[in-house]
Amino acid sequence: MTEPRWQLRDYAIKPDEMDDWIAEWRAKIVPLRRRFGFEVAGAWRVQGADRFVWIINYNGERPWKEMDLAYYESAERKRMDPDPARHIAHSDTRFVDPLEP
Repeated sequence: MTEPRWQLRDYAIKPDEMDDWIAEWRAKIVPLRRRFGFEVAGAWRVQGADRFVWIINYNGERPWKEMDLAYYESAERKRMDPDPARHIAHSDTRFVDPLEP
């Protein structure tokens, strides 16, 4: 089995916190993910729902699990105060495989 490279992240955002979540995601989460070698393939705000969906990719030499842990354990991530994750009511993450259309 090959190492997963794409992850779908589906978040239920707390009511009335979507704009704050998106601002903090853009300013804090995305730049730090990129510093750890992740690429944001896309992000979507689900119309009529408090849902935010994004896909990230990692295609580096080290395993996904190792780099994801390094991201979460980094001093930069731990210093995020307030933590942007406070806006997330529930999250679901799954690895996905790209298909040709």
